[in-house]
This record gives sequence, structure tokens and C-alpha cells, in this order.
Amino acid sequence: MALADTHAPRRWRGCPPAVAAHLRDADLILHAGDVCVPSVLDELAAYAPVRAVRGNNDGTDVAAWGAPEILELELAGLPVGVIHDSGPAKGRLRRMRRRFPEARLVVFGHSHIPLDETGEGLRIFNPGSPTDRRRQPHGTIGLLDIDEGRLLDARIVPVT
Repeated sequence: MALADTHAPRRWRGCPPAVAAHLRDADLILHAGDVCVPSVLDELAAYAPVRAVRGNNDGTDVAAWGAPEILELELAGLPVGVIHDSGPAKGRLRRMRRRFPEARLVVFGHSHIPLDETGEGLRIFNPGSPTDRRRQPHGTIGLLDIDEGRLLDARIVPVT
């Protein structure tokens, strides 16, 4: 499962029930930054292991929790990159391909705008925000199904 931009405690005052319903089935939770307080990561870790990156609103306490600025990992054999801010929309696929040359999936946040796009031999995925939808019709999370080095499914799911 992927989420980003929870912005606690202003926006996230506890795990919303619709998010918790999906967390119960998660094998791993990726948080693409702007947690704002590390207690959110602790709360998520009660459901499944959490890997997170720092966003522009995250401080040293989130870094101390174990959130680097960028993350490169392998999930069920699939090379994945995670970053908070992927930069402007123009040139994003090419920029993410250069930043994560081995990745086949890059998860990011920052804009609060859900996105699922493929190109440059890469899939980029922004789950949006479950709690701060801004101009979007719904708060959202992302569900990722990965097996044997393949991304079988990536879905953006409304939770508000």
C-alpha cells in the first residue's frame, strides 16, 4: 500500500477508518513523505512494516524515525524508488528515470494529486493524500500488487 501527504496532526488526527480498512490487508506500507510527526509512522507500523521518505514538511524527528530523503528498495523482486517531490509535471517521467535508473516503479507525493503514468520504461505513481485532498474530489491512497518482480496492479482508491 502507498500513501503520502498525511500532514498530521493538522489533517491526520488518527487513521481514518476507510484507510484502516485497506491497511489491515497490507504486507508493506510506503509513505511518500509529509508525515509531519513520526507518531503517524508508528500508528501505520501497527498494521504492517513501514518504509517512508521525508517530505518538505518533515523534520529531524521524522528523519530520526528512519525516513531518508529518497529510498531505493526491491519489493518482491521489483526495483522501486520512493521520493517526496518529483518536480514539475513537465519532464517528470524522464527525470524520474534518470534519478532511479534501475527502478521499474517510482512512488512519490507532494502535489496531493493522484497520478498513475507509464513511459520511459517506468511507472510513476502518486497515491494522492488520504487527508488533504486540496482540489481533488476525494482523499486517496494507492494499492500496489507486486509479485515475482512484476507490478500486477496499481490502483488509486478513494477513501473520503
